[in-house]
Amino acid sequence: MSDRETLRLDFLKAAGLAEAVRVPLPGDASTRRYERLTPTSGPTLMLMDQAPAAESPPADPSWTPQQRQAAGWNAVARLSAGRIEAFTAVAGHLKSLGLSAPDIPALDAANGLAVLEDFGDALFARVIEDGADETPLYLAAIEALAVLHEAGTPPQTLHGPGGDWPMLTYDETALQGGADLFVEWLPKLDDRVSFDDAAIADWRAAWAPIVASGAAGATVMAHRDYHAENLIWLPRRDGAARVGMIDFQDAVRAHPSWDLHSLLQDARRDVSPALEAEALNRYFALRPDVDRAAFMADYAGLAGLNQARIIGIFARLIARDGKPRYRQFLPRMWRHLNANLEQLALAPVARWFDRHVPAEVRA
Repeated sequence: MSDRETLRLDFLKAAGLAEAVRVPLPGDASTRRYERLTPTSGPTLMLMDQAPAAESPPADPSWTPQQRQAAGWNAVARLSAGRIEAFTAVAGHLKSLGLSAPDIPALDAANGLAVLEDFGDALFARVIEDGADETPLYLAAIEALAVLHEAGTPPQTLHGPGGDWPMLTYDETALQGGADLFVEWLPKLDDRVSFDDAAIADWRAAWAPIVASGAAGATVMAHRDYHAENLIWLPRRDGAARVGMIDFQDAVRAHPSWDLHSLLQDARRDVSPALEAEALNRYFALRPDVDRAAFMADYAGLAGLNQARIIGIFARLIARDGKPRYRQFLPRMWRHLNANLEQLALAPVARWFDRHVPAEVRA
């Protein structure tokens, strides 16, 4: 038996769940794992297991960009390193706004273990695959985002059962660090491209205005992974609370467009242009004081940056980590990125792609 399994067993025993039946859930691209727990009585629960030692350290709010670079990837761009303490603190903030985050009946933050309320299996993506009309679900997700955004800038420090947690900002270092995954990893996946130092310098210069706007507009809490595989339909609840949120441990203070384009320009499923337009119209109707034209320029720019970032992540997962299943998502990400490159906000980036990435690669 591994040391980690011993920790899990001791934790479950202390939580009164020693006899619970444990069923592992499929893994994702992270070092985090989940199990569904069926106790001898009462509702099912979830065991969340995020070993702190499995990740490089989170960002310290006092660190300079150079110190963050030295500390590793999490300190540069992921910021929270997926820590359980971050999850519990963000959950409390979401619940304080009337949004649906899981209750946390048992916690061992030091060892990265938590027992969570089980929202069930009605992920938006699965419910839609089973024949539900996707429009009401997406509009409910927009309503939840509007509630989160209308709450304004989150506190600098969140308080949760795992202790205080800094609400870090998705700043220039994080945004550019994410974009740079593209130039670092795509050549390791596709030998039709290579980027020398001059090309990388031009890459960063092309993104600089978008990075600056994204950092300057970092005024709301962003879930940071807000899409149909991380939202659970809870139809017995009311309004925005019908949207069950999970996997928000990487939440940051960010531009309000971030979760919108994550939802509406999804890496894993197609969202029609008509539904994207209807969802955006609903968002602006719920937030009438927002300057739509300025917002949409940032939306296009940051969506393009995020898509370049995700292509870099998928290239890394395939080339370094031996996870070829992520190749299936690349054509969709290229379609999203190509569409955004047609927007005026990305004109310098589009010129860079025309010089350095052949059209046949972007397919």
